[in-house]
Amino acid sequence: MNLPQEFTRYTSALLGPQRWQAFLRSFEQEVPVSVRFNPWKYTGENLFDGAVSVPWCKDGFWLKERPNFTLDPLFHAGVYYVQEAGSMFLDHVLRHWVKEPVSALDLCAAPGGKSTLMRAALPQGSVLISNEIDRRRANILLENILKQGHPDILVTHNPPKDFAKTNLVFDVILADVPCSGEGLFRRDAAATEEWSLQNVAFCQERQREILRDIWPCLREGGLLIYSTCTFNLLENEENVRWIAEELGAEILSVPIQEDWHITGSLLSGWQQPVYRFIPGTTQSEGLFMAVLRKKEGEKDFATLPSSLRVQTKKYPFIHLLSDGIAQPEVKGKESIPSVAQALSLATTKSQFPAVELSLEQARRYLHRESFALPPDIPHGFVLVTYRQVPLGFMKNVGSRANNLYPKNWSIRSL
Repeated sequence: MNLPQEFTRYTSALLGPQRWQAFLRSFEQEVPVSVRFNPWKYTGENLFDGAVSVPWCKDGFWLKERPNFTLDPLFHAGVYYVQEAGSMFLDHVLRHWVKEPVSALDLCAAPGGKSTLMRAALPQGSVLISNEIDRRRANILLENILKQGHPDILVTHNPPKDFAKTNLVFDVILADVPCSGEGLFRRDAAATEEWSLQNVAFCQERQREILRDIWPCLREGGLLIYSTCTFNLLENEENVRWIAEELGAEILSVPIQEDWHITGSLLSGWQQPVYRFIPGTTQSEGLFMAVLRKKEGEKDFATLPSSLRVQTKKYPFIHLLSDGIAQPEVKGKESIPSVAQALSLATTKSQFPAVELSLEQARRYLHRESFALPPDIPHGFVLVTYRQVPLGFMKNVGSRANNLYPKNWSIRSL
């Protein structure tokens, strides 16, 4: 790995000799593979031999090797999500600080790992808006949220400043902000080519703009969870200090174990509780996270979780890609059940005739092939499952069943 000279000079001094050498050695090692199970769809069966629990996330596991996730129907059904272990620290933060149902916002949510984790970690009755500004990435986010299947996740496609135009106020906001991506170097060599000190400074200013825009939407006493996947001080400690001093926030701590090997603040003379995951020191990729509480004031009661879906629809400039309630697709006079209905936790198998597919059939279904179902299956729309987990719908016409799996979701090769 050819690291940029300026990055090497800056980061080696920041991490110190021991951590820097461990960081360099990590490039010679296999990148850890980890998954997080969806607690509403995972049945507890052993899907991966030799999996080891991620200690800061009850549903997270490291795998011995990387399987072909694309060919696993349970991956497409939303039984688990492939997620970097360090980012699962959010589970520990939320379970420590959030004990009652909340209205929550994941501001920069694509591809959806932290959003799906958030809804799993938040108390029952919570409602989450999962937002992404980039349209292409918003479509990826939508797919992953629909596969999660929880009806209390709404998906939006808006810049942060749009939320400030509403009366929406949130108990919890996650700002996993766009950053210079130094934590991606180990798995994405192209990320090193885009890095520069100038880009770091640009990212810091963009991050502060995002935070200024969204700050009015955090209720007094609410939590802001700030995170990046980079190492430098400008985008991390300096921004956290700026939030505390300029916006008015208290920096909170969470309990951690020594054997997690999480690194604290690297800003000289500033030892506030922040959490760094550094490859070679922690079994993870790069992550920085801080938890802040907006100081109490005279106003701002949070939007009730139960009213968040209704409140969001009041603002036509909020681009709502999904309100969490899966609906059929209407084509002409025909109402066609959607894949979102199949994957939704609100849909029961008893609502449609169902047929269990073999592994080969499930893969062919995800490849959007049409094939015949057993002769005793009634004509019409049929829910297809694998290991009793819904995958989607087919329309049985007798000699064959037409495949209704979305074309843009289909796997390209078997």
